[in-house]
Amino acid sequence: MTDEEIQKLVDERVKQELDKRLATFGDARAMTIVASKGTLDMAYPVLILATTAAAMDLETTIFFTFYGLDIINKRKYANLKVAPVGNPAMPVPVPNIVGMLPGMTAMATAMMKSWMGKVNVPSIPELLEAAIEGDVKLIACQMTMDVMGVKREDLIDGLEVGGAATYIAAASKAQINLFI
Repeated sequence: MTDEEIQKLVDERVKQELDKRLATFGDARAMTIVASKGTLDMAYPVLILATTAAAMDLETTIFFTFYGLDIINKRKYANLKVAPVGNPAMPVPVPNIVGMLPGMTAMATAMMKSWMGKVNVPSIPELLEAAIEGDVKLIACQMTMDVMGVKREDLIDGLEVGGAATYIAAASKAQINLFI
């Protein structure tokens, strides 16, 4: 048997298995995201993916846990920061010793906001508004709220509070589950 024939058999088998698994989903199309970090550079991927999925008619859920609660905290979400320390992916490399200097977080944050603004990427408050308008289900983790002393009134309107079981119930029905 040639390599091409083997590859063709493998491709056919994968397609059969994929078709079989997709058939079990029926018409349901859903995605969940766990938002575990509350920095500006981590809030954007969560909210952009969620609003895009909702626009594509996927039932979309975001579960905010631990520092991810900052993304939905009324006093914090409009002023999330980017820390240059320990962030080797920064487009302008910053040695850790320099990144620890006073004012570097503010500078890195201003740079990121500038980059996003130049290409018309909505702000975090605008993306949250779009998520709510697009019927993205926003769930704040009750256990994390208890651990961190976050009260319901500290969080934005338009979300629910639930625990791990609430997230798992949504995730068990979703075809796409992301942890960010």
